[in-house]
This record gives sequence, C-alpha cells and structure tokens, in this order.
Amino acid sequence: MTPDRVAMTYRGHDRTYRELSERTYRLASALGVGRGERVAFLGVNQPALVETFFAAGLVGAVFVPLNARLARPELRFILEDAQASVLVLGEEQDGEGLPGRHVTAAAYEVLLASGSPEPIDEPVRQDDVCLIMYTSGTTGRPKGAMLTHANLTWNTFNLLVDVPLAHDEVTLVSAPLFHIAALAQTLVPTVLKGGRVILEPSFDVERTFDLIEAERVTVMFGVPSMFGFLTRSPRWAGADLSSLRHLLCGGAPVPEPLIRTYQERGLTFLQGYGMTETAPGALFLGAEHSIDKAGSAGVPCFFSDVRLVAPDGSPAGPGEPGEVYVQGPNVMTGYWRRPEETAKVLSADGWFRSGDVGVADEDGYVRISDRLKDVIISGGENIYPAEVESVLFGHDAVAECAVIGVPDDTWGEVGKALVVPAPDAAIEPDELLAYLDGRLARFKIPKYLEFVSELPKNAAGKLLKAHLRQLYGHNLDDQRR
Repeated sequence: MTPDRVAMTYRGHDRTYRELSERTYRLASALGVGRGERVAFLGVNQPALVETFFAAGLVGAVFVPLNARLARPELRFILEDAQASVLVLGEEQDGEGLPGRHVTAAAYEVLLASGSPEPIDEPVRQDDVCLIMYTSGTTGRPKGAMLTHANLTWNTFNLLVDVPLAHDEVTLVSAPLFHIAALAQTLVPTVLKGGRVILEPSFDVERTFDLIEAERVTVMFGVPSMFGFLTRSPRWAGADLSSLRHLLCGGAPVPEPLIRTYQERGLTFLQGYGMTETAPGALFLGAEHSIDKAGSAGVPCFFSDVRLVAPDGSPAGPGEPGEVYVQGPNVMTGYWRRPEETAKVLSADGWFRSGDVGVADEDGYVRISDRLKDVIISGGENIYPAEVESVLFGHDAVAECAVIGVPDDTWGEVGKALVVPAPDAAIEPDELLAYLDGRLARFKIPKYLEFVSELPKNAAGKLLKAHLRQLYGHNLDDQRR
C-alpha cells in the first residue's frame, strides 16, 4: 500500500517498505525451510531480525527469537528443544557450540541475494503457529509459548483500540525484540499502520534523547526503569520532547512519582499488563486514568476477557484477591512439546491461568498484587527463582538455597540468593556469584547473596518463600555484586 514510505531506520540508513518486501521475499525463498519448520534468530535489534521474522511467516515456518543475553547452555537447550532447522546469527554473534545449520552475519547478505524477489503465495492459516517465544520456566527449564498468526493479529487490534496509532508514527524500538512486548506492541502495529520503526540495538539514555530530537520520535515503549533513567539525565529538563505522542510502558507498575514527572513535561504513560502467553496484552490503563488509578494495570483489553478467581474457584469480588485468568483470541495455543505444562495453565475452554494475583476495585480496575510463581521482575526481565536455584545447587559448597526478589531503586527489584553452605565449605559470596557467570544470563544472577544457617519450611518440607521475604527481603549493600 505504501511502498515508498520508510519502514525501518537503522544506524542512519533508511529502508522503504518496497525494499523490506523484496528483501523478505528473497530471504524466505533462500532459507530453504517449509511449513512448520522452526527458524531461530540470535541477536539484538537489527534489520535481519525483522526480515527473518517476516520471512518465516511468509512460508508458514515458525520464528524462534532467542534472548541474546542468555548463556550458551541456555541457548543450546532452547535450540534443541525447538528443533530449529536453521539459526540466523545477528551482528557480533557466533554459533560456537550451538546446534543446527547456521547463517552467519557475514553470509547473510550473500544468502539473501541468492533468493528470488518474486512474491510467495504460501497459504498460512490464522491458527498456524507464527512464533515460539521461550519464557523462563518455574521448574528451571524454559518453555516455548506457541503464538499463532491470529494471536498476534488480535493483540494488534487490542492495541489499536486503546492507542490511536497513525500512519505517520515514528516508533523508537530500543527494548529487545526477542521479548513479546517490543515485538507485538511496537514493531507489528507500526508496520501494520505503515509507520517508521527506528531500530536500536539497545537502550542508551543519550542516544534516546538524540533520536527523539533529531528524528521526531512519536512512539516509545519501555519498562519503568528505562523511563526513570531518562528523568535522571542532566538533559531531561531541557530536552525537546514535543514530538512524543504515546509512551507505552509495561513489565511492572509505573510508580506514581514517575507518572507525575512525565506529566510535568506534558507526557502521559499508557500502561498495561500482559504475558508472553497472551501475546501479550491482557489489561490496559488509559491515559485519562494514569493518576486516579495509579498502580492499577487497568481493565481488560477490548478483544480479551479477564476474570479473577478466588482460591475456592469462585469469582473474586471487588477488593478480594484472585488469580488472573485470561481468555481471548490473543491467548497462546499452548507450550511447545509440553502438553502437561499446557494442561496446568490452559483450560479446555481457553482460559489461561496466569499465576498472578490481582485485586479489582469497584470500577473493575485490576491491581496486580502478587505473583504465585514468585517471578522476579527486574528492569522488565522475568527472573524465575527455580532456574537460578537449580544452577546454584550445582556448586559443591551449596547445601540448600533459595532466591527471592528485593527492592531496588534502579531496576524495581533484583535477585537475592540465600544459601545454606555445605559442611566445612569455605567460600565467599562473590565466589558463588562468579560461579553463576557464564551459566546464567547476567540479568538472572542475584545482586546479593547471603549465607544462612537454615531455610524455613513447612511440615511437608516445602520452602516458605513468603517467610523468607519477611526475614531477608532487604538489600545488602556490602554484598553487592
């Protein structure tokens, strides 16, 4: 529809929709994959990631974005679990020790040039799987959420009902596209409207201010910590932010002081709640309620249903905590090759059990109050304690361990490891934290580690995480990593 508009800008280079289309068709024909095969991509935000995503969809293949921050053992597990036919490597990535056929960054353009620019007319159904996005598992192993073409489409509709994106949007994408929020809440809706996406490999405060001013950015997505970093910059007070229309924020509730700081500059957050499994939008808080409903995640998105379920299975009333259930065309079909895990969270009639606890007020606005799965949200990244604990247990000096979240001014919360040392073990906290480096992504490594004599358990021997948070839920500045 708009072949001559700029689709993407990367490192100062523009690529039109015509160019994006031709390159995507070339790649789709050259990859040599067919319907249902998995195509993985490892790397930060860059044009090759976007092209691989769309190319896989054109031939009915399944895109598997890999978190570039993961350690090699984690990446290897995901690639083997997904049974990826090909791994496309982004800039500054290598495939050492990783299974499957590789397309290196150096070979990417050669491969693309060998493909045909002719349109591909492979039938792709709405219920075909579009991508498998892996989430850290509560049992220590990541699970691949299967999201269909319909899931992503209906999520886009949900977003466009709440956010009036226009055809002339300039969307800054510095949050990683290997997470569902950046991919489904910024890239896909902007491309659907024919806007321009500015791809940035990572978030940088100075670079963000430069781009907003020079490129007249209209849309940004980030987690609260990213927006907080901007306000703490010396440039905040004098920066030209007049082009910004929509500030999308997720990953954690936006603190009221941060909301007010932006409102003083004439800017209002659009915030919500969702998960990889819901593609991701489930709840949304409109701009007009950002202050009077501060701390709330909002009301159900238009094409989604959300209900709160009490422990006895009955509906939770206003002011009563209940587990958040989500149903709608944006909810995943299940976890890849995990029927037992799927059955635990997805009912026969399509209700997804989030594992999160919410409380609705009299107006139906839901506040997320706790997390049944004990997930730690640090700077928008989900950290599952069981995964970290599993690796910690691998050290001979560890008899028992538990990981909890503790408050952090910068990241919202960070991990804290509580370790019962093995008899006669002689080891320092820093040594144990260093042991995790290379075995876990760095954002998963606890910021604090404290040795304890025992961990509280109930009569059945189950660890009492709530009691642990009461006892140890504070920072240890002298044991900061």
